[in-house]
Amino acid sequence: MASYRKFAYVYDELMQDMPYSEWLTFAHTAWEKYGMPKTVVDLGCGTGSLSIPLANEGFQVTGIDLSGDMLSVAHRKMEMTANGTRLLREGGIRWVQQDMTAWEMPEPVDAVISFCDCLNYLLEEEDILRTFNRTYEGLNDGGTFLFDVHHPKTLQRYEEEQPFIWDDDSVSYIWTCEFDPNRTEIQHDLTIFAREEENGPDMYRRFEESHVQRAYDPAWMREALLKNGFKKVFCYADFKWEEPDEGATRLFYVALK
Repeated sequence: MASYRKFAYVYDELMQDMPYSEWLTFAHTAWEKYGMPKTVVDLGCGTGSLSIPLANEGFQVTGIDLSGDMLSVAHRKMEMTANGTRLLREGGIRWVQQDMTAWEMPEPVDAVISFCDCLNYLLEEEDILRTFNRTYEGLNDGGTFLFDVHHPKTLQRYEEEQPFIWDDDSVSYIWTCEFDPNRTEIQHDLTIFAREEENGPDMYRRFEESHVQRAYDPAWMREALLKNGFKKVFCYADFKWEEPDEGATRLFYVALK
């Protein structure tokens, strides 16, 4: 994924306010309801902000991502944690570069998570269906698939509320959006300025990023999961165990094999 080569190395700075603890809490609550896993795949793991804490809790975690640069940052971040050496030695975590539409493991796992709207980066229905199929095949019986996506109206709100500006000492950006209502698809264009301290305290590198996301009808998503074999599918909103209403921004799915 070329668009993540440079972005990967400033990703954590830009995403430091993301609600990672809330995603972890949602996963734990779901597992307490439907079965605590031992083995977990973090699909679209990025820089490992969820994979590493889960591995530190004792889960056997595999972080899968398409971007080798994101995985490189994740591996380096893991090594810098207090338990990094232990995780490497005991095999508590591993990083695998794969496409989520065709991911596979040597053995089925107990749980798959895919948070931070990773599935919104799949731009065709066929890609969603392939991912659902591979995930169903990659789970043990009784396994859980937890993921979140943007509500379709959220993408529209992004265009209405743009531009977004972030200004910090080490990294800044200008973020604009263009929304296609016919496909419920949005293109995010970012101009990023990242400090390069090795060239002096006032030297910044500018680079451009474009990311495209698509949102899908919630009813279609539910039916697609059921058609791919999942026995039960639940949908909640915004980290709460409540059914979504018109004000929902982020949809959470719990699919049981």
